[in-house]
Amino acid sequence: MSKIKILHAADLHLDSPFEGLPAGKAAIRRGEQRALLARIAELARREGVQLVLLAGDLLDSENTYYETGEELCRSLSQIAAPVFISPGNHDFYSPKSAYARLKLPENVHVFTSGDIEAVTLPELGARVFGAAFTDKCSGAMLRGFHAEHEDGLLNVLCIHGDVDVKDSAYDPISEDELRASGMDYVALGHVHKASGLKKAGDTWYSWPGCPEGRGFDETGEKTVSIVELSDSGCRLTPVCIASRRYEILPVEVTGCDPLLAVHTVLPENTARDVYRIVLTGEVDTPPDLSRLRRNLDDCFFSLQLRDETRLRQDVWERAEEDSLRGIFLRKLREKYNSAQSEERELIEQAARWGLAALDNMEEVVRHEDK
Repeated sequence: MSKIKILHAADLHLDSPFEGLPAGKAAIRRGEQRALLARIAELARREGVQLVLLAGDLLDSENTYYETGEELCRSLSQIAAPVFISPGNHDFYSPKSAYARLKLPENVHVFTSGDIEAVTLPELGARVFGAAFTDKCSGAMLRGFHAEHEDGLLNVLCIHGDVDVKDSAYDPISEDELRASGMDYVALGHVHKASGLKKAGDTWYSWPGCPEGRGFDETGEKTVSIVELSDSGCRLTPVCIASRRYEILPVEVTGCDPLLAVHTVLPENTARDVYRIVLTGEVDTPPDLSRLRRNLDDCFFSLQLRDETRLRQDVWERAEEDSLRGIFLRKLREKYNSAQSEERELIEQAARWGLAALDNMEEVVRHEDK
């Protein structure tokens, strides 16, 4: 039975600018990104993988730091397995790209053409197919492609692209094309959220997502994938190698001190992470964001505060209007005046919701602390 163990990663985006962070912390994050390469090499060693597939956007652009190129060569040379790189839309292959300039280790193969090519690895019982973006956009590289199986060899494709995204400019791939490809496993890049293991016909495929978040559109745990592929099936295990997480924490502050409200819902062990705290609810005066920052800054690597509270208004002040709104408020006020204290809060909330529906809006006061 043919089988192979693969480490599949994509979308590291090394040397990202981290524009949402102060310059010093952005530099720290770029250094931590480079360290992902060493952690990938260590994971490959620990798991005893036989093949490493890096499915594009390993680099954020063609403008890479010298240290990044050095670390890329050093870490990949420490992997005791063939490494295949399929450049994506951010790190597309060209004569000026880092892949053309760097003296990469002998175990590394970079696909350089928009046409799918194959490398046979008889000692591993596999053929590795791949292609490269050669510009910031790409047509459908998999369209019309099919590879026959050879005895004893698994077919694996490493490629950057979108699946079933209409009019995508980034190598659009359909499930029908995956189904017809003749591949046993397709290692995809481009989508930064892990897909889990998927199947089209006899072809398994997945995106591992990005291995570490770079902004608040990439929150939560991020992973690379260990893929165990055989001619009888496929198993995928996500592995987290990130050093930090991005998280968004909504905090309801109605009727309480905002600082106390934050501490009430804040998870433990956040000191390494990047947080956006979003204050919501009704307040008499806007929260003091400076006070919150002074008390919370040390709880995080970096903190962004966002105030999305609503200024509290006297809910009954328009009850005497000669309008549908006034009739609505007068009827509810009668119920409010005769209600027990525990019911009054519910009636007042119902009045606020009703007013919001009648106005078709809520008066939202937004303050942002950047």
